[in-house]
Formats: sequence, structure tokens, C-alpha cells
Amino acid sequence: MNMLAFSRAPLSVEIIYDLVCPWCFIGTRRLVRALRRRPELGMNIQWRPFLLNPDMPRAGMSRADYVVRKFGAEDRARRLFTSITDIGRGEGILFRFDRIRRTPSSVDAHRLVRFAAALGRAEVVADALFTAYFTDGLDIGSLDVLVSVGRQCGLEPVAVRNHLLTDDAIEQVHGDNLRSHRLGINGAPCFIVGRRHAIAGAQEPEVLECLLNVAALDMADG
Repeated sequence: MNMLAFSRAPLSVEIIYDLVCPWCFIGTRRLVRALRRRPELGMNIQWRPFLLNPDMPRAGMSRADYVVRKFGAEDRARRLFTSITDIGRGEGILFRFDRIRRTPSSVDAHRLVRFAAALGRAEVVADALFTAYFTDGLDIGSLDVLVSVGRQCGLEPVAVRNHLLTDDAIEQVHGDNLRSHRLGINGAPCFIVGRRHAIAGAQEPEVLECLLNVAALDMADG
């Protein structure tokens, strides 16, 4: 008997992430794979922004300046990027840090994911944004890039552009970021399952699957 069969309601899964975080790209790919192996849970998935650079100007900044500010030296960053690239390859991710010319504010990209969530397309759009940034080196703070990504994911481009030209959901993005900090979360990715069980970092799929098992059984017992 599958022990997860005891779960009687959709399992809440919160994905706390930032679209400019390579570990979030890896971690969400792993989590989605683990979730797909458990379709019987009927998960209720919510994508919640965590802003790694909350003070980033809306126009972003040059990648070279950002790397020096973030890591102190290009050599240190290069070693880290090489390690991430090797790990990403195992998840089917082609990291091309050399293509990135600008580090954007991720607020508008998060707004696009939120817009897509209302249409049941959050997962597809989030993955496409990660790919656009980390593989194609595109500026995901650019309105035109965001509209193009939305179109590729089946969203109506005029509706996407009109949404992003307003201030809709900006407060919600910052509110989700603040909520995460109030919960004691100080980095991304972080996954909260069943509203009670949390795990941080780009964990291996087997670890994530164990978390799903524990949360589902806990829910069934409740």
C-alpha cells in the first residue's frame, strides 16, 4: 500500500524563490520532478517571491558591477559559477553565466509569474524565465523580454504588457518577501510543505520526496 494514499486533501506546497537565483532554478526543477512522481496528492502549489536583491534599482545594474559587489572578486564568482554549471547539467539546465550582461530587478518577473498563476501557468512561466536569464542571458527586468516570455508560454501578450505597465501586484511581491523574512526564512530556495514542514536549499530529489511523505502522512493523521 502506498503510504501517501492516506492523504485526504490537496497538499499545500509553497515555493519560495527568486528568479535571479541559480540555486532556485536547480531546486525548483528538482522539486517539480518530485511532485510529478506524486500526482495522487493533488498539490496546491504557490510561488512566493523572495527578493535576494530588494534594493536593486528597477532598471537593474551591470553584471560586472554586481559580481564585484556580491562576491568581491571575479575569480571567486567564476569558481562558484563553474560548480553551479556542473550541478545544473545533471538537471538538464545549461547555465551560461558568460551571456549575462545585466543583473535585473526581479520584481516584474515575479509579477509575471503571479499573473500566470491565475491562468494555471506559473510553473511553465517560472521555468521559462529562469531559462531566459541563465541560459539565454536575457534581461528579465525588461518589459519586452517579459512580454516575449509570456507569449512563448501561451499568455496573451497585450494582456501581459498592460499588466506590467501598471503597478498591479508590486505590493504583493514585496509583501510575500516580507512574509518570508517574518517566518525566519533568510535565503532561497525554501519549500514549505503542508504549512508545517520546511526545507531550505537545492535539495536532492530523494530528500524532497521524503519531505512530501512526512507532510502527507502528517496531513492524513490530522
